[in-house]
Amino acid sequence: MNLQKSFEIQKKLLIRISYNKKRYLYHEINWNLKLIGILGQRGVGKTTLMLQYIKSQYEDSDKVLYISLDNPFFETISLFEFAEAFEQFGGERLFIDEVHKYDNWATHIKNIYDCFDLKIVFSGSSILKITHQNADLSRRSMIYHLENLSFREYLSFTDTLDIERIHLKSLIDNHVQIAGEICRIIKPLKEFKNYLAYGAYPFTIEGQDTYHQRIIQIVNLIIETDLPYINPIQMGQIRKLKKFIYLLAVNVPFMPNITDLANATQISRPTIYEYLNYLEVAKIINSVRSKEKGYKIMSKPEKLYMQNTNISYALTSEISIGSARESFFVNQIKNYYASQHQFLDESIFTAQKGDFLVNNQYIFEIGGKKKGFKQIKDVSDSYIAADDIEIGFKKKIPLWLFGFLY
Repeated sequence: MNLQKSFEIQKKLLIRISYNKKRYLYHEINWNLKLIGILGQRGVGKTTLMLQYIKSQYEDSDKVLYISLDNPFFETISLFEFAEAFEQFGGERLFIDEVHKYDNWATHIKNIYDCFDLKIVFSGSSILKITHQNADLSRRSMIYHLENLSFREYLSFTDTLDIERIHLKSLIDNHVQIAGEICRIIKPLKEFKNYLAYGAYPFTIEGQDTYHQRIIQIVNLIIETDLPYINPIQMGQIRKLKKFIYLLAVNVPFMPNITDLANATQISRPTIYEYLNYLEVAKIINSVRSKEKGYKIMSKPEKLYMQNTNISYALTSEISIGSARESFFVNQIKNYYASQHQFLDESIFTAQKGDFLVNNQYIFEIGGKKKGFKQIKDVSDSYIAADDIEIGFKKKIPLWLFGFLY
């Protein structure tokens, strides 16, 4: 088998790649493991992450090879046989991108793992359910999830500010000092407004002119290509699903009435629940349930949001600042706890008093700078995350500061 073409493609990609700006996950991955999976939404930087590692460690080596399974070449050849030829050539590490585009990819990777002395890094859509694959990869692989840019990362990517992440307890305990130090360097409110519309994806550094169009393309590809390929969604349902997403976008924070949604989209109630689950796993929406319903997939969430505010701005101009504030808070909190590999996701629930219960400990009310404590008075561990303030006071914390958690 001629591997030359694959090495030529890799060389061209490495020439164009820069490793000056790295996503947070780059330094969290144990690259020495034999089998690593990197999952995430389209556009968050999975491919760049792999190429950056290759360039920094193996740029001129023929022992490492990056391939993408959306290349038509892999329609004509077995992935297992390709890996076998690469190992016989002297290969040691194989980076496999877009695995969800390849039939029976999990079986091939399992057999490569078992048969060859190769270290493998694979990436794919966040929709992939590794534990549900025919081949048992869950006990062989270490799976990492790459989320959208945090506000902290956005500032770094745009050469505005470089600062280490801040853990939630430290943020709560020391927010006045932390915000004061940051405000001596930048004007956070100006940058925060820009982040809400243009800051969640690494391609923000390429300019804003086509930024929202690219997000629409990402959403369309997820709905039209990824979801039908991985989940049993009929092509005839795609138009209904798009209408469903648009209804969510223009109404967030959406307190869903499942019957009304079913009538508006002509999708059955059971299918609505399935689609909500699909869209959340695909990183298009975020749901927040009450603690009592937190472990029930087929239950009505209390609130629905677009997964990040950039998606909202791309899909509609009808955005309320209140929904943007809550969507940002939910996004950053969920992503922060996702990076901690918790056994159960108890990162955020709706609260009986206040807006959200975080980590079964903290109560947060989200609002503007004039937001008062009336709704959460006498509630222990309760705080206001307030927009339009640079520096907080006591239990009122600047909303933008929660973008420094990961």
